[in-house]
Amino acid sequence: MSKATVRLISVAVATAAVMAAAPVATAAESTAAPASASASASASDPFYAYGGGEPLSALAPGTVLKTRTLQYHLVGIPTPLKAVQLLYRTTDAQGRPAANVTTVVRSPTGDRSKAVSYQSFYDSLNPEDGPSRAIAGDVTLGGLIPNVEALFLAPLLTQGYDVVIPDTEGQRANFAAGPEYGTNTLDSIRAATRSEQTGLGSSTAFALMGYSGGAIATNWAAALAPSYAPDVNRKLVGYAEGGLLVDPAHNLRYVDGSLAWSGVIPMSVIGVSRSYGIDLKSYLNGYGLKVYGELERGSIIDAIGHYPGLTWKKMAKPQYADPNSVPAFLEAVNKLNLGSAAAPTVPGFIAQGNAGVLEGTFGNHPGVGTGDGVMVAGDVRALARQYCASGAAVKYSQYEVLSHIGAPVVWAPVALGWLGDRFDGRTAPSDCGRIPAGNSLAPEAPAPLS
Repeated sequence: MSKATVRLISVAVATAAVMAAAPVATAAESTAAPASASASASASDPFYAYGGGEPLSALAPGTVLKTRTLQYHLVGIPTPLKAVQLLYRTTDAQGRPAANVTTVVRSPTGDRSKAVSYQSFYDSLNPEDGPSRAIAGDVTLGGLIPNVEALFLAPLLTQGYDVVIPDTEGQRANFAAGPEYGTNTLDSIRAATRSEQTGLGSSTAFALMGYSGGAIATNWAAALAPSYAPDVNRKLVGYAEGGLLVDPAHNLRYVDGSLAWSGVIPMSVIGVSRSYGIDLKSYLNGYGLKVYGELERGSIIDAIGHYPGLTWKKMAKPQYADPNSVPAFLEAVNKLNLGSAAAPTVPGFIAQGNAGVLEGTFGNHPGVGTGDGVMVAGDVRALARQYCASGAAVKYSQYEVLSHIGAPVVWAPVALGWLGDRFDGRTAPSDCGRIPAGNSLAPEAPAPLS
């Protein structure tokens, strides 16, 4: 049996131990319906709708709108672990007020002085796949990922951290909208510390943690915190992330024609369209519209391996064979480029797999280097160096033989130890000056119509 398998089994056992040790929520502690009535967080669940007298625009970001306490569910099965869910006010990708949901899971051994905001990698275009819905008992194919992530949550809870789990994509499932991921995460922390039911407060220290789609949210939250939520930034001790999307335009070239990851292309097209209110269907050919329709409420599970060899060119009308020839799309992906955002002011641990998978194995685009199969290692190195230049401490690890799916097995225990040191006040280690050069993260330039 491999060491990785042993580790996963050990963490699974820890998960069961946490569930068994955690106190059961009592009826008196719940501000919503009994668990039997609130177990299924379906699309019709009224908890997700804001119907208050004041418009959301009149409320400050992070304002708690509703609260309920229920049992934490794994694959629809209630456990003894208690979870507090909050509907709160936040801001979407277009700067508009919105309502979103987050979940706070209390550690059975914690003292409420430290918490980790864990950003899920549920990566879906279906709002019903969000972690809050899985935790409340809903079972969907895309929602299996938040259930699997109990493997990451269990060690946090057993080590005394309360865990805050925002629905980073918001209630419209705005896939890949990095800035919105960030505001949803920051306002989730605000809401968690303003609710009496969570036990968290103004003195609670926080760290950010996430892998893949969760890394997008983690990094954007760390980058936006100084300007969007300085009150939250003052609580942060650091952020730990792995498998990061930096420049979406580079990633589209990298997965173009891939046997496994090319389904991310239509998911990104749909996510960008939805997040920024732009219609990209007019640029797609008949096949592109078919794929668009198939994935409009799909998750990453529906995309990986389902469209082998898919390219942008196969989906687009001939005159738009280069995505940079679509002005609205180009403007949106440049907004999502982390290289154009501000640098975090807190220490970071950034890890990236680099299994030697070359862009262009299946596609025809100019190379952007190697990566883990979906994320580009050169982009992540460039971002880490950019943060170093701003004066931040950055620990950077590149796993040369690991893919996007294999890297988190190594990353997670290291991230947990790194976060523990930040909470303990130890000086953050830095690899600045030793990180190899990466790609240019300059904004994409428009291409002429074909």
